[in-house]
Amino acid sequence: MPVYDPPGPIDLRRTLSAVGVKDWADGRVWWTVATGSGPATVALASANGRIEAEGWGSGADEALERVPRLLGFEDDPGAFDPLGLRELHLGSLGLRLGSTGAVFDAVVPAILGQLVTSVEAKTSYRKLRRALGTTAPGPRDDLVVPPAAVAIASLSYQDLHPFGIERKRAGTLIESARRAGRLEEILDFERDDAYRRLTAIRGIGPWTAAMVMGEAWGDRDAVLVGDHNLPSMVTWALAGKRKGTDDEMLELLEPYRPYRRRAVVLLKQAGVKPPRHGPKSPVRKHL
Repeated sequence: MPVYDPPGPIDLRRTLSAVGVKDWADGRVWWTVATGSGPATVALASANGRIEAEGWGSGADEALERVPRLLGFEDDPGAFDPLGLRELHLGSLGLRLGSTGAVFDAVVPAILGQLVTSVEAKTSYRKLRRALGTTAPGPRDDLVVPPAAVAIASLSYQDLHPFGIERKRAGTLIESARRAGRLEEILDFERDDAYRRLTAIRGIGPWTAAMVMGEAWGDRDAVLVGDHNLPSMVTWALAGKRKGTDDEMLELLEPYRPYRRRAVVLLKQAGVKPPRHGPKSPVRKHL
């Protein structure tokens, strides 16, 4: 069983949830991933300041090699100037921004999250994953490895429609699957080149690219421009303004560059939300 020594305090829940890994059971965090060597399941636990890992499947060795990257061992929380987020930052020193190194695994839910509610996106992804993914190796029979690109590349819009995916997102998803090999290459690219490769696919814009770059590539400065809720969360937290725009958000986040993603993750994990509209008018009864 591999054991890793992190370079500083690490909070597994906070760190892994920041890259979309949120399955916590039996005192461990469980990660399923499609690697170049095959499917893998990895279970991670913290013990006496060290990280213990166990892997299953043909891709286990490759997935275990990614653990330091996944857990953000190269990230330095101390380099972040918290400015107006000092209290949140001091309470989250175990948060390290890592990355999965699994580009297509991140592309699929990001595309499904376009132009729909988070509930709709999660429902479509759950159904797609159950239908096209593979049973995860290891001791748990309830885990599924995300769909491989080959399982999606030959599909049509009609095949994806039952999952609640309309034609536009279906086209983007299929095209991304067909070019998955080129997308995986961004892991070796510089930041700007990686964004260019992602957005070269029709239907992948700044929002989707930033989502993938944050989770898979490890861009600590990624900001989701075009998000429905994020601008107002940031303007409320940093300026006390309930409704915000992308431009206002970016202006407020500029002092946090090149660690704007950490600022956003801190706010999200703290559950910061602007207040809702004022109280509704009383319901009038028809007499």
